[in-house]
Amino acid sequence: MSHNIPRSMRLYGLVTDSIVDGPGFRTAIFTQGCPHRCEGCHNPESHDANGGTEWLLDDIEAKFTGNPLLSGITLSGGEPFSQPAACAELARRAHATALTVWVYSGYTYEKLRELAQRDEGVNALLSEIDVLVDGPFLLKERSLELLYCGSKNQRIIDMKKTRETGEAVLWTPPEW
Repeated sequence: MSHNIPRSMRLYGLVTDSIVDGPGFRTAIFTQGCPHRCEGCHNPESHDANGGTEWLLDDIEAKFTGNPLLSGITLSGGEPFSQPAACAELARRAHATALTVWVYSGYTYEKLRELAQRDEGVNALLSEIDVLVDGPFLLKERSLELLYCGSKNQRIIDMKKTRETGEAVLWTPPEW
């Protein structure tokens, strides 16, 4: 782990009571900057890396601590892996308060593993994720029937099981 932990990051926005970005009540943190620029993107204003607002990580953390109803945080975008060290630090802080961490990425898990070979921040973030929703949004694969993702090509990956096996293992929702 790097000793140069970022103190701030650029955000497109933040929602403290999301019910669509993973199970339960979640704080959804929308990062600023995205190289994918998917056609039909839900947050096209998040693409410009210089847009959005600079936030201190302490101020972001304050938005997801102290709420006993919160299940976790979701890092979305934009592209969280465009600011991986800051996102990894937020994920560490969330885990320290017993919250789960979901991440939405336009990269596939396999591409992220490749990027992690050269980027310590990507590796750090991958090691902190509980569930990864991977792959670009594809307008031609769009479906409103899907749980927690926007297009049929995207996978919901259980990262704990994936780290144990070395291969992407799909997440299954808990039985209610």
